[in-house]
Amino acid sequence: MRHPHTRTPRRRVLGTLTAALLCAAALAVPAQAAPAQAPAASAPALGDGLALTPPMGFNNWNSTHCRSEFNETMVKGIADLFVAKGLKNAGYRYVNLDDCWALPQRDADGKLVPDPARFPNGIKAVADYVHSKGLKLGIYTSAGTKTCNSAGFPGALGHEYSDARQFADWGVDYLKYDNCNNQGVDAKQRYTTMRDALRATGRPIVYSICEWGENKPWEWATDVGHLWRTTGDISDDWGSMLSILKQNLPLAPYAGPGHWNDPDMLEVGNGGMTDTEYRSHFSLWSVMAAPLLIGTDLRKASQTTFDILDNKEVVAVDQDPLGKQGAVVSSAGGRWVIAKEMKDGSRAVALFNESGTAQRIATTAAAVGLPDAPAYTLRDLWQHSSYNTAGTVAATVPAHATVLLRVSADPRWAANPPAAELGLDGSPLLEAATPATLTSTVTDLGRTPARRVSVSLAGPAGWTVRPISSTSATALATGQVLRTGWRVTAPAGAPTGSYGLTLQARYRSPSGQRVTGTLPLTASVVVRPPSGTSYLSDLDRLSATSGWGPVERDTSNGESDPGDGHPITIGGTVYAKGLGVHAPSDVSFYTGKACRTVTADVGVDDEKGTKGSVTFEIWADGTKVASTGVLTNAMPARPVSADVSGAQVIRLVVTDAGDGNDSDHADWADARVSC
Repeated sequence: MRHPHTRTPRRRVLGTLTAALLCAAALAVPAQAAPAQAPAASAPALGDGLALTPPMGFNNWNSTHCRSEFNETMVKGIADLFVAKGLKNAGYRYVNLDDCWALPQRDADGKLVPDPARFPNGIKAVADYVHSKGLKLGIYTSAGTKTCNSAGFPGALGHEYSDARQFADWGVDYLKYDNCNNQGVDAKQRYTTMRDALRATGRPIVYSICEWGENKPWEWATDVGHLWRTTGDISDDWGSMLSILKQNLPLAPYAGPGHWNDPDMLEVGNGGMTDTEYRSHFSLWSVMAAPLLIGTDLRKASQTTFDILDNKEVVAVDQDPLGKQGAVVSSAGGRWVIAKEMKDGSRAVALFNESGTAQRIATTAAAVGLPDAPAYTLRDLWQHSSYNTAGTVAATVPAHATVLLRVSADPRWAANPPAAELGLDGSPLLEAATPATLTSTVTDLGRTPARRVSVSLAGPAGWTVRPISSTSATALATGQVLRTGWRVTAPAGAPTGSYGLTLQARYRSPSGQRVTGTLPLTASVVVRPPSGTSYLSDLDRLSATSGWGPVERDTSNGESDPGDGHPITIGGTVYAKGLGVHAPSDVSFYTGKACRTVTADVGVDDEKGTKGSVTFEIWADGTKVASTGVLTNAMPARPVSADVSGAQVIRLVVTDAGDGNDSDHADWADARVSC
């Protein structure tokens, strides 16, 4: 594995979702284009019956790297927790060792030697223990002369048959085969040789090709490995997860039973993202039929982490035996609809909100490939609740959240209450002590009516939230809406930042079933920039995402850790002020319709040598008002300016210029706003 934007080993750089009651009504939105259909899943090319569904298990790397806590005690403890916490029952089977399990030198016979400090009883003893729990053991090496760690542990290039024999003798069930120090040998040749070596042992071993997608293994590895990495390494941050998602989604036609696209291991529980973002991560990996390899130390995991990993309804989407990877139905404005065909004819549908504010995301039963029917059953896989829908699948989805549904043309739909969609119109940006008007909506989008409907909106302590129109309706028929106006005021002196609002609706089905729907939302207390010209790096940001590491103030991006950047330098010119980001990135600021222009000198930072290509964009509310075109490291800084008059929010956006985000360290040097 390697750093996804340096093409050098990164491994050694130690670097409640409760969305609205969801909905369905044939007239709510126009039908969308049907998703591209992947070829029907075929029999595995390897024909060995392994990995007929995506492998599930654990790998230590994301939580321990090469630190001393990676040892026999940890591995056994993870196996124990698989059983004790029910993860084994949920389908997790593999307990996989990553790099640093061996000594740096082979023995006199050329054999690999387990590190006696980490594994005093050897690998076979660990495998025996894991097997005694009804689980399987995985191991790691590289298709090179050494593994990726700077300590120089032995790789398997030139030792494939000997190493494979050792793995089989130890009782290994899974091999992750990395790509470092490969000496320029053809990738297909290196990985095929290890395939043949594993096959020669006679032991069934799942074969994971960790080639980072550099040579498009999805095009040639179907009869070589059971899964192949499609991207560089994941890191525990939103930008990394999002970038990898976007690289893996287009590869849906190449996945199927026994041959899977692998967008890397899970980061759920490692602390770099919110619980909402981790639910999105888990939902999206499942709808992509990705391997589910836990990357957190379960001995330290919270109950919320276990609840995410152990959601059996979500796991069932990943493990569906048809083996289809979800395909993109639509993605405009960061409003993603991804649909996965299931063996029983239903569709798993992910409504994913990439953006930093709540958005309504909608599709239809027809658009996701379901047949025409009077109504449908809609199952929310995080709420564990079922509703009936007349045809539209939609929700107001909180920022960075995912609503994951299973939709079916079920003749028993009428046994479920109608789906109701909750929404909130109006700007969630409030200046302290200044009243704002918001409008809530409750829409019956089921085939049956919702009766005795009521709605409430709650804010933080000290806020004033008052209805200014009716909060109830005797009944709502299909498509009817209860609209309620609210006067919302944040108290004087409220600090800037994000605050929670909760919209709740209660209603009954025709048969008397009581339903409560809750939509968690975020409001922000904001202040306008001062009059005159200000550096953007000195102002509070509404939101900030970066493709690798955080957005840095007055330094370059550096690497993955906060504060690890350098003086902003473009074409040899050093700047004292600015923002350092990594593509893809999006930084937003509140301007309250009081500002006129944004200016900056932009370019790829010198810290990446000759690498990197990006585009810079300035957005005023929903309109792009400036764009540079493609800039590379070879170019000097380019001035960019934009008229942002009348905009409530401005956004500084950097894209990867369409060629991937390797080394895309981008600078908004001397970025200023005039108000």
